[in-house]
Amino acid sequence: MFAGKFPRRYIEVCISTQILDLIDEGRVLQSYPISTAKNGVGQLMGSECTPLGWHKVRAKIGADQPINSVFIGRRATGEVYTHALAEQYPKRDWILSRILWLGGLEPRFNRYADVDSTWRYIYIHGCPDHLLQGKPESHGCIRMKNSDVIDLFQQVQAGEIVFISYS
Repeated sequence: MFAGKFPRRYIEVCISTQILDLIDEGRVLQSYPISTAKNGVGQLMGSECTPLGWHKVRAKIGADQPINSVFIGRRATGEVYTHALAEQYPKRDWILSRILWLGGLEPRFNRYADVDSTWRYIYIHGCPDHLLQGKPESHGCIRMKNSDVIDLFQQVQAGEIVFISYS
């Protein structure tokens, strides 16, 4: 995608270590623990796997929302996550605080047709902090602690490059 060279600034998601790094000129500016898909890696729609390859931040959502704000369909519900709310809705896949919506950059690998990361609704987003245990547990997205996703959100722009790899 980038002719053997990484871009100057990008986000790197490592599935094997469950770490997201913000990188600038080869230097790690910040590292965050994450949780990727319980079903492993994969590109297909409906697989609930985390897609590999080059992506970009297609949209940033939730800039003015409070920490732990709840999103459904990329819209803030007006709710703020609490344990009582979790007990009321035990089957929700909690998307909290901020959303970085990813779009694949590699045709027929993570872009277009049944492998399109955008139409799979693959995000980097906050989740209940107690669910982030350093192991893959998501439904395909990249989950972060709420304070971490807010920190990352403030440092990146729409269009920022994201590389997701196994190692």
